Amino acid sequence: MHGHRVIYRTAGGGPPVVLIHGMLNSSRHWERVALRLADAYTVIAPDLVGHGDSATPRGDYSLGAHATSIRDLLSVLGVERATIVGHSLGGGVAMQFINQFPQRTERLVLVSSGGLGREVSPLLRTAALPGVSAMLSVAAHPWLLWGLSRIGDRLTERGSGNGAAVQAVVRELRPLREPGSREAFLHTLRAVIDPRGQRVSAVDRLYLLESMPTLIVWGERDRTIPIAHGLAAHAAVPSSRFATLPRAAHFPHLEDPDGLADVLLDFLGHTEPCEISDADWLAPVTRNAPRTHRFRRGR
Repeated sequence: MHGHRVIYRTAGGGPPVVLIHGMLNSSRHWERVALRLADAYTVIAPDLVGHGDSATPRGDYSLGAHATSIRDLLSVLGVERATIVGHSLGGGVAMQFINQFPQRTERLVLVSSGGLGREVSPLLRTAALPGVSAMLSVAAHPWLLWGLSRIGDRLTERGSGNGAAVQAVVRELRPLREPGSREAFLHTLRAVIDPRGQRVSAVDRLYLLESMPTLIVWGERDRTIPIAHGLAAHAAVPSSRFATLPRAAHFPHLEDPDGLADVLLDFLGHTEPCEISDADWLAPVTRNAPRTHRFRRGR
C-alpha cells in the first residue's frame, strides 16, 4: 500500500471489528482474542507501519498517519464502517481514527489506552531520551532477552507478580533486535511521549464521544499506564462502559485474553452500531463555538 508492505490478519465472518495493537506489539498478539470474536464477527488486525511484519520506512509515524493507513487498508478491503478497538498506542490511534473518520466508526473500545493523561512508565520516558538507539541495541541482544525471560519464568513459578512484569519487558524489547524496527519504534514513541510523559492527549475531545458506543477496559495490575486514566475518561464520557480485568496488567489481550474477549463480546452484543455523519460529529463542537468574527472593509 503506497509502495510499502502492509500486513494484516483476519478471521471469521460478520460485522467488522478492527483490532489495533500497541507499541512494539503486532497483530499476532491479538490471536486468542480474535479467534474468540471470529465466531460472530469479521476480525481485521493490521500490523501498523513500523511494527510486526509491515515495512519500516523512513516516514511519518504520527497517530494521524497510522489512522490514515488503517482507513486506506479498510478501503482496500471494501470495509465501509467498523468497530475500532485499540490497545495502548493503538488506543491513541483509535481515538485519532474516530476524530478523522467518524462516519466510518460504529463503536470505540479503548484497552489500557494511551492519550488519556501524562503519566506513563519510567521505561518509556527513558526510551524517549536523545541518543537511546545504541542502548536499545544492547538491551535487545538475544542473550540478554533469553536471560530475562528465564528470570521471568522463575519468578512466575514462585508465585511472584513480578514475573509478569519481567516478561512484559521482554515482549517490549524483542522486536527491537532489527535496526529498522528500532528506528520505527523511536519515531513512533517520540511522536507521543517525551521524557516528561505522554505529550499527546485526547482528554479535551472526549466530549465528542457522547453519541458513540464506547467501552473502556483496563488491567487492574497495569503499571505502564495508570488505571486512573481510564476512570477519568469514563467519568468524562457518562454514556461509556468501564470494565477491569483483575488478572491483567498492561497487556490484557495476552495476560487474560479470554477475560478481554468476554468483555468485548458482551459490549458488541448489547450495543447497536452507530452511524454518524460529519455533521453529527461536529454538532458538539459548534454548540460551544465562539461567535464568528468577520473582517471589515476599511474606509
